[in-house]
Amino acid sequence: MNSKQITVQSFYTVTDEELMLMSSQNPELRFERNADGTIETMPPTGGISGNREAKAVTFLMTWVDSQDLGEVFGPSTGFRLANSAVRSPDAAFVAKGRLPENWDQQEDKFINLAPDFVIEIRSKNDSLSKLKTKMEEYITNGVKLGWLIDSKNRQALVYRQDGSVTQYPATAILSGEDIVPGFTLALAKLL
Repeated sequence: MNSKQITVQSFYTVTDEELMLMSSQNPELRFERNADGTIETMPPTGGISGNREAKAVTFLMTWVDSQDLGEVFGPSTGFRLANSAVRSPDAAFVAKGRLPENWDQQEDKFINLAPDFVIEIRSKNDSLSKLKTKMEEYITNGVKLGWLIDSKNRQALVYRQDGSVTQYPATAILSGEDIVPGFTLALAKLL
């Protein structure tokens, strides 16, 4: 199976409802909407990437639940950002009290806010420059902390609300800093 990303140029902005319908009719694909209205589709990941995503969500959820810090979301969750883009990070955290009222009763709606913390994991065919642009978009739209796990180069790039980006080697212990207090993870576990 070819796992290249496909971008479809829209002649109009696809609504949240249309994007949700596309997603439900094509469960084998993940769709995201860019701020300019273009739709991107990501085919299913291979076993290694899927395992890394599952580990990221599990490690994060285990900590967040144990500390009652908020909610954790997996890679099929769409977040509608302030710039109208809909993004689905590989793992996301939203602090307690920030989720919209009744969010958990709206199965067919994207979450209308930027997560506090996101993790994106670069798979074999992902463009590093596109992922860096996506991370910058997250920060510009309200994400406070983001980890870009670059398994190909065996490193992590950590994006912060102040605009700083720090590169960490494979031996690093990453921190949730003050966004996910007490959360740490050996980068090697996601490489």
